[in-house]
Amino acid sequence: MRQYQIFLNRMKFILGKKVEMTQKYDEHGQVVPVTKIFAGPNIITQVKNSNKDKYQAVQVGFGARRKMPKPQVGHTKKLGNFLYFREFNLKNDADAEKTKAVKVGDTITVNTFAKGDVVQVTGVSKGKGFQGVVKRWGFHGSPASHGHKDQLRMPGSIGASSDPSRVFKGKKMPGRMGAAQVTVKNLEIIDIDPEHDYLFIKGAVPGARNGLVLISGNGTLSIGIKEDQSQEMPAESKKDESQVTTRPEESANSSAKESTPEDKKENTDVKVEAKPEEKKNDTEEDKK
Repeated sequence: MRQYQIFLNRMKFILGKKVEMTQKYDEHGQVVPVTKIFAGPNIITQVKNSNKDKYQAVQVGFGARRKMPKPQVGHTKKLGNFLYFREFNLKNDADAEKTKAVKVGDTITVNTFAKGDVVQVTGVSKGKGFQGVVKRWGFHGSPASHGHKDQLRMPGSIGASSDPSRVFKGKKMPGRMGAAQVTVKNLEIIDIDPEHDYLFIKGAVPGARNGLVLISGNGTLSIGIKEDQSQEMPAESKKDESQVTTRPEESANSSAKESTPEDKKENTDVKVEAKPEEKKNDTEEDKK
């Protein structure tokens, strides 16, 4: 795959899938907890500008599925059946103008990042259902003595009764916890596996296994283009054929194969001529 760089000097991004948490050893032999992320090739499906779309962004497709809705099939223009579509906004006007170098169909790989890059990861946290204030907000609860029966994990008073006669908005109370978008910043990339499209990021990343994550950071975005192998194959085959024909052993065998019928004819002629002479000589000796 051939790589080239475009001039998005303040933004590089990729979509990935959280695989698992594991460990890596650094240069000093210390164990570092990392999150393994499969950031397969992302295809640019649309480049938006302020003139037409009223804002500047790059739309990326990631993942594969068997069938897509017809509007999405027409939108991707036979680039593939993508499972996820996400956009990365470009707030800087200078970078947005330079997105003209990006074209629909370009590929973003893990090679756009490097070891030591500091990135931010956005994902959807694990859903924990309906939880109380102790788990949801970290309340310490009531003391376990002096008449606090069944009040250990209660929230306590939530407001006055007469003056406001209501509960203020934003009060920390029990409710649905998790399953929300979370962004973690200042995470370091420990290692990269470009052969298998893996990124190893230090620390924990929001989301469950197989969850979608958005990775972005400062730097220059690298775009990879797959070279057409169909055009190179005939040239290689021609080279192979030329090498085969120039081999001395095969040339000798081919000349031998071509000369075999003539040799057979010459040998048969000699045998036919030799047989009658031998017979004449034998008859003359018998007569003597």
